[in-house]
Parts: sequence; C-alpha cells; structure tokens
Amino acid sequence: MFRSIRKKKNEISIDAAKELLRCSRRGVLAVNGDDGYPYAVPINYLYQEDENKIIFHGAKAGYKVDCLKACDKVCFTVYGNENTKEESWAPFLQSMVVFGRCHLVENQEDKIELVKKFAMKYYPDEKMVEEEVASSGKVVQMFEIEIEHLSGKEVQER
Repeated sequence: MFRSIRKKKNEISIDAAKELLRCSRRGVLAVNGDDGYPYAVPINYLYQEDENKIIFHGAKAGYKVDCLKACDKVCFTVYGNENTKEESWAPFLQSMVVFGRCHLVENQEDKIELVKKFAMKYYPDEKMVEEEVASSGKVVQMFEIEIEHLSGKEVQER
C-alpha cells in the first residue's frame, strides 16, 4: 500500500528513522485540505514508540481540526541530524516520513495524561509541567497519530 524508497542506497534503517523521530523536537504535519489542496503545518510532538503513536496538541477548532474531521489520513515529516563526512561544504541530512491516521483525544483523563507526557519533553522540570497543566490543560486539544508506515533516508546536499 505504501511506496518504498526509490533510491535504496539513501534508505536508513527503521531504527535510525525512529531515533530521528524520538530525538527531534519539531516536524511538519500534512493533512488533506480544502478543494484537494494539502495543508502542512509545523508542530511540536511527542513520539510514543511503545504505542506506535505520535502525540501533538492544538486548538479545539480551526482549519487543521476541520481537515482532520473530514479525513483522518495524515503524513508527518521530520528532518535533521545534519552532519558532514568527507566534504565540509556538502552536509548529509536525514529525514523520515510517517503515514497514519489522526484523531482527537476525547477522554479528559487520557488528554490530561498526554498533556503531561508531552510537556515533559519541552519543559525543564515537572513543577513547570504541573503549573502549565493546571493553567491550560483543560482547554488544549490533544491529537494522536496512529502510525501505519514509516521510512527514512539520508542524502547529501550537493
């Protein structure tokens, strides 16, 4: 159902792709937008490898929510791990792509738990997380992407 990477020599292992997903802080979420136009937006996220899910937050209403309610199929991309090997002027860059289905987290208890887990990735300590959850935990919307397929590659920018 999902295409494989065309240039096999650029493909990285699934473990390397998951490591990029685990370590990065931001990615780009693409959804099916109005009139067949894709809508892609950068987001902060949390990768839950044990559950094979990506968690992110957003508003309870808006274009992204409308798009997800119309079609739950999404694409999520992360890139990074830029490094140089032989030629300092032409760095290597890794990227990974996820295809999956995204839904709103409706259960309030689940949502609060996900807010806490998500915030622990971005806040320096648990006290700040608790303060943030107390002030805005009830108004934030959490989303889950159930990963159906992921792949990654490394290319040299030259």
